[in-house]
Amino acid sequence: MPDLPRAGCATYLASLSAVPGLRDWLAQGRDLELRDFTEIGALQNDAWRDIAARARSDLAGHTGRIGVHGPFWGFQIDQPDPDLRAIVQDRMLCALDALDLILGGKGGGHMVVHSPFTTWSGFNRGTEMDDQAGITARSLETMAPVVARAEAHGITLVVENCEDRDPQERVDLVRAFASPAVAVSLDTGHAHYAHGSTAAPPVDTHVRAAGPLLAHVHLQDADGVADRHWALGQGTIRWHGLFRALAELPQMPRLIIEMARPEDILVSARYLEAERLAV
Repeated sequence: MPDLPRAGCATYLASLSAVPGLRDWLAQGRDLELRDFTEIGALQNDAWRDIAARARSDLAGHTGRIGVHGPFWGFQIDQPDPDLRAIVQDRMLCALDALDLILGGKGGGHMVVHSPFTTWSGFNRGTEMDDQAGITARSLETMAPVVARAEAHGITLVVENCEDRDPQERVDLVRAFASPAVAVSLDTGHAHYAHGSTAAPPVDTHVRAAGPLLAHVHLQDADGVADRHWALGQGTIRWHGLFRALAELPQMPRLIIEMARPEDILVSARYLEAERLAV
């Protein structure tokens, strides 16, 4: 199946050894996204340096691309308070420096950043409470030093949908950064939740809205009700329609299987191969 895209995965360092066969699967030149830096405390008091050093040692010889999921718990990137904004910036900058250390300064990695658009902001579009311009302006201000650091390290920040109802909002935000270091990410389960629970459009519309700006996809299945991170094929996402949309792009994004249970990574990989969607 030489013409099919190659999937990678998101997981914690500990899972690489805990899940039988996972390391061998990744050794086939697959992309890896580390989730360790999302944990509270991982980016404080230089703890990230030890995690990054361990990752660099553990991943020596890995031939696929490497990225990280950036911090997100407790904040959004459109932070209006200048004191809190400084904390957000510090966490993001530490995560970028951690990835740079893992990559040995060679660049080519990605860091996932959560979208600032919420269900509330989505339903208030076109009303007197519409804050699209404010969300964009605050995000640009908060992320300015982070984007500059990403450019310096050769790392791409990918902005992932969470509660987003309108995929175009995130695309417009990425364009507003006007930087080659900022691109769009799609989380399939998040999009499916928004489709089923908040009347957002279906998952494949996110692909077409982003077009060539789509650089990264989290592959997870869901039921359209909540954020499940189920194994692919166990929810109700229309995977063939999604992959048809992906095939229309000028370049295939990084395909990252992101599971609630790490043992479901290989289950999902086998599903993609059986459906002749990816290898």
